[in-house]
Amino acid sequence: MFKKITLALLFSISIFAQKQARIVEDFNKNWNFKLGDFPEAVTANFNVSDWRTLQLPHDWSIEGTFDKDAKTKQAQGFLPAGKGWYRKVFTVPANWKNKTVSIEFDGVFKNSEVFINGKSLGMRPNGYISFGYDLTQYLNFGKENTIAVKVDNDAQPNSRWYTGSGIYRNVRLVASEKLHVGKWGTFVTTPEVSTEKSKVHLEVTIDNDNASAKEFKLVTSIVNADNKEVANFTSTEKIGAKTSEKKVHNLEVKNPKLWNTENPYLYKVITKVYEKSKLVDNYETPLGFRYFNFDSEKGFSLNGVPTKIYGVCLHHDNGALGAVENIHAVRRKLTLMKEMGANAIRMSHNPHSLEMMQLCDEMGFIVQDEAFDVWKKKKVTNDYHKDWDAWHKQDLEDFIKRDRNHPSVMMWSIGNEIREQFDSTGIAITRELAKIVKSLDTTRPVTSALTENVIEKNFIYQSGALDLLGFNYKHEDYKDFPAKFKGQKILASESVSALETRGHYDQSDVIKAWPTKHGAPFDGNADWTVSAYDQVKSYWGATHEENWKTIKSQDFMAGTFIWTGFDYIGEPDPYPFPARSSYFGIVDLAGLPKDVYYMYQSEWSNKMVLHILPHWNWKKDQEINVWAYYNNADEVEIFLNGKSLGKKSKQNDDLHISWKVKFEPGTLKAISRKNGKVVLEKEIQTAGEASKVDLKADKTTIKNDTYDLVYVTVSMLDKDGNLVPSAMDLINFEVTGGGKLVGVDNGYQANLESFKTNSCKLFNGKCVVIIQSNGKKENIQLKATAGNGIPVSSIQIKVE
Repeated sequence: MFKKITLALLFSISIFAQKQARIVEDFNKNWNFKLGDFPEAVTANFNVSDWRTLQLPHDWSIEGTFDKDAKTKQAQGFLPAGKGWYRKVFTVPANWKNKTVSIEFDGVFKNSEVFINGKSLGMRPNGYISFGYDLTQYLNFGKENTIAVKVDNDAQPNSRWYTGSGIYRNVRLVASEKLHVGKWGTFVTTPEVSTEKSKVHLEVTIDNDNASAKEFKLVTSIVNADNKEVANFTSTEKIGAKTSEKKVHNLEVKNPKLWNTENPYLYKVITKVYEKSKLVDNYETPLGFRYFNFDSEKGFSLNGVPTKIYGVCLHHDNGALGAVENIHAVRRKLTLMKEMGANAIRMSHNPHSLEMMQLCDEMGFIVQDEAFDVWKKKKVTNDYHKDWDAWHKQDLEDFIKRDRNHPSVMMWSIGNEIREQFDSTGIAITRELAKIVKSLDTTRPVTSALTENVIEKNFIYQSGALDLLGFNYKHEDYKDFPAKFKGQKILASESVSALETRGHYDQSDVIKAWPTKHGAPFDGNADWTVSAYDQVKSYWGATHEENWKTIKSQDFMAGTFIWTGFDYIGEPDPYPFPARSSYFGIVDLAGLPKDVYYMYQSEWSNKMVLHILPHWNWKKDQEINVWAYYNNADEVEIFLNGKSLGKKSKQNDDLHISWKVKFEPGTLKAISRKNGKVVLEKEIQTAGEASKVDLKADKTTIKNDTYDLVYVTVSMLDKDGNLVPSAMDLINFEVTGGGKLVGVDNGYQANLESFKTNSCKLFNGKCVVIIQSNGKKENIQLKATAGNGIPVSSIQIKVE
């Protein structure tokens, strides 16, 4: 039986809570690395004089050269893989001798094996799973220790997209007392939620590594976003020696603020463990009060409010950074999606990073969290099917335990386009996986991204184990789903797969599929581009407009996840080499929006939108399709050099309007109006000769913490400040002061130049430079030199 302690005792305990008992150290710095296989690197006296010294996270593949003959093949972007070793010598304090010390890896791709002082701690094949090891019994306290990590990404191909190679996510060293909260040791749920009061159920797993039984006090405190306590509970507990036990606390919060996509209000659950009056552990768990529902007729609702899921699928890579995980890169990515109007992210097709999950909580995204792309049946030669039997249960359990406290997570996906969908083995596996999920979390539906909507052919559906049906593509069939899948809750788990290259415009009125079927020839462009008008799609997909019109009109569809929010490295359909990254993104690989971004913004957001395309540099009298995306207006009128070319309005379910205009140089102007009053005005000028390199940073200050990033958009302008849309100049960059250049990209899918050079060719007038703090307390200066008589441009970023 739980016993509440008095306020006096709470006060006395708070005196001892001034110092944090759990020590969590950044373990990313001062690693040595070398490509190749070096099993002797586990020994203390191994010579690393010819190894690189670097800071994690690190991806060695992104540093390589694009190679048509690379074993990774087209799907993984023609970049190298192989084997590599990481090694670090470190000292732990002598006074840690009576603590439990562990190391936590957020992700290593792949087949990692970790050694401490020559002892193998274990292997982890899955490159996307977070894991850790207890180091305690092998450490030399107060002396040097050697940790070595072998990474084997040599067996290729092993993926259908770019994976990266190495310790590409963060690493931490954690020291706690012998009595402590276990790894992923809390599980918080909200059995009842309302704005008047909400109940909180907390399960805490306590590990006792002591050789004797212990009595302890377990204190739970819930604090709001202002760090003010809103609920607390304390119990006196006992635990046996060398055991792990689950303890339960139930609390109630009065008048909670609910988490939603517009106001993602977050609380924290603070768990403290006391032996007598000594604080021996403290642990934080995110908490958001929200309730949601999927309905077979009405779709999705959040906190009782009907809410369409405006979702995008994202892969884990961060453009020119490769697979390197950096919270600033992730925040930029999610900010672009949020500003577009997206309210949901599908984590395709594997567990993503802790930073991604945390930011989805903080920024207000509904998350479909996805575990697997394959089960026992392979998609490529060396993929996860080889590890399925030995590892799928632990991988799925660890995935659920790590992510189940995030309020943003509202669906567990156990698979994407799984091959067992088409044979009876899919029934048993689906039931097994759903049972594993439900054993750890019953608060969210289990789903899977299905491709087969013929019931007799779909054995995953026939299992009866899915709570939510996710269907990929085939948007034209959605109208039949209520009759075919009676009473089922349905979501478009993946849709569109349209193709665009930023800033490239083919003059056509025809919707095309490139190719029309697998392996068929198609009339592509010689420069490996695809028109940025929403007119080209994959043979299995749809244009953005075709898909959104369908989803928008069908209330039973909970929403859609667009393939994809961003271009990603690998899978450059429809082109072969030299194309090396995808064309599917609404935003290009450099983070520069394509035009269709503004269609979504006009439909999914409350922002005032008027966007006209294309640029206005063409041949005299060439007939140009002028498109406008707009909202919050009745009509748009366009003018060429002051002469009206007419007013147009969206008819029926139109998502854009268009004119055919004979080009003449000058000014193309658009005005949107509502009830006769001007809403917005936009102008596009014919650009003259290149005159100036413009540098625009996404922020003006950067922290000197060796992690912070600033993204600088580089644009070629004419003397009047107009973007020169044809500019392809090579720009050379120099970074001095408290930063270093860590990536360049222009978003062109067939650019074979390295992401890691100090120069970049503009593509359709633009490129992006990524600068990272180098730890110096000096302001950063970026210089950009184009040559051809164009003045050198520079920008300063303040270092804090």
